[in-house]
Amino acid sequence: MKTFAVVAHPEPRSFNGALFRAAVEALESAGHEVRTSDLYAMGFDPASSRRNFTSVKEAGFLKLQIEEMHATDVGGFAPEIEAEIRKVEWCDLMIWQFPLWWFSVPAILKGWVDRVFAMGRVYGQGRIYDSGVFRGKRAVLSVTTGGPEASYVRGGFNGDINAILRPIHRGMLRFVGFDVLAPHIVYGPVRQSDAQRSEVVAAWVGRLRRIEEERPIEVGEY
Repeated sequence: MKTFAVVAHPEPRSFNGALFRAAVEALESAGHEVRTSDLYAMGFDPASSRRNFTSVKEAGFLKLQIEEMHATDVGGFAPEIEAEIRKVEWCDLMIWQFPLWWFSVPAILKGWVDRVFAMGRVYGQGRIYDSGVFRGKRAVLSVTTGGPEASYVRGGFNGDINAILRPIHRGMLRFVGFDVLAPHIVYGPVRQSDAQRSEVVAAWVGRLRRIEEERPIEVGEY
C-alpha cells in the first residue's frame, strides 16, 4: 500500500508529531511505501497567488481556476505544488494529522488544499464525488481536540464532532473522490497522562496495521 501522510503542527515534539511519526514507522515496518509532507517543517506557504504557477493564461486578472486549468494543460504548476499533487496522485491512502483549531484544520493545511487541489488536475469537468479524480483512493483524518469527548457530542458544549468534520470529509476529501474512513480522534491529549497517551499511540498503530481491511464510512455519516 502506498501511503501519503500530511502533518500540520508547528511543534515536532507535540502529540500530533508523535502520532505522525508512529504512523510512518508502523506503515513502513509493515512493508508499505510512505511519503510525507510536514507542512510547517517545509515552510509551506498557504496563500494562493501567481506563485502557484509557472504558466500564465490571463496576465491582467488573476482567476485561480482559470490558471489552474491552464497549468493542467501546459504543465505549468510551480515545482512545490507539482510535487504535492504528485504525492496525492501516487498514494492509495492519505492521512491528515492535525489539531482541531477553530473547528477546522489549521490554516497551513487549508492553504495546502487551496493550492494543491487544483481545478483541472484534481477536480472539475464533472469529476467530483463518485466520479472524482481520486475515486478508489482512501483518506483518514487523525485529529486531536482541546476538549473532552463529552464536549463533542450532539447537544454537547461544542456540538457533534461528525458535523464539525463534515466540511473536511465531504467538502474536501469526498469532493475529489476519496473514500473516507472513520476519523481517528484523540480527545484532550493535554489532559492525559504519559501512560494514557502511550496507549493512544499504540491504538493508532494497531489500527493502521489493519487499515487495509476497513470500509469507508457511509455517505449519510458525513
